[in-house]
Amino acid sequence: MVTVIENYPAFLLVFMRITAFFVTLPLFSYRNIPNMYKISFSFLLAWIMFIAIEPPPIEIDGEYFMLILKEALFGLLTGFTAYFIIAAVQIAGSFIDFQMGFAIANVIDPQTGAQSPLIGQFLYTFALLLMVSVNAHHLLLDGVFYSYQFVPIDQLYLPLGKDNVIEFIVRSFNSMFLIAFQMSIPVVGSLFLVDIALGIVARTVPQLNIFVVGLPLKIGVSFILLIVVMAALFVSMQQLFDTMAITMRGLMELFGVMGNEPS
Repeated sequence: MVTVIENYPAFLLVFMRITAFFVTLPLFSYRNIPNMYKISFSFLLAWIMFIAIEPPPIEIDGEYFMLILKEALFGLLTGFTAYFIIAAVQIAGSFIDFQMGFAIANVIDPQTGAQSPLIGQFLYTFALLLMVSVNAHHLLLDGVFYSYQFVPIDQLYLPLGKDNVIEFIVRSFNSMFLIAFQMSIPVVGSLFLVDIALGIVARTVPQLNIFVVGLPLKIGVSFILLIVVMAALFVSMQQLFDTMAITMRGLMELFGVMGNEPS
């Protein structure tokens, strides 16, 4: 077995891929986790994976710097793929916020530092807790490990310009919005019916100020509906985790198969 000291260029490539994964990977990339812990965990995981995969000897030459860029790019793209799939929860919350009248009020997400809708951040927090409770974060770590079966450490480039890769990314974005729409449609559809009822009331009883009555009514109905459909939302979140793992695997397969094709 080759030790890390004897083949330290290969270990640096493994460490680069795992570190790039953790820059964009959900739950592991959040900035409220100290960078010292992220780097230490990445180093420990890289050590374990280096021993497990036993990479071939690699020399430092002109191609080595291309391998470094490839490893960093592959880690960032695969981690970002998992991130934008789980971001469907926040998009579903933004749909609900817009229909409730909360679209103008945003909160700061402590994990990313960006502005997030109220209901979107509420549902996203539950999604992260569910991810930990059902061990879905282990799927992310498995994806990091099994990525070497699809994209070897000595593969020189990634086929980013291939039509199949572009089509796969577009389909993944499409599936993200479809999942967000499916998660939000019970509340959004019910609030649409409430808007129709308020419109009928406004025409039949013109003395009633609908703008004063409608907003608190929609907020109250929204919270009641969220309580009713919360169990269904958790089921959708579990399916979302499966979609996240399948999307990561599909992207790795495309990168690996097309990257090894003879030019």
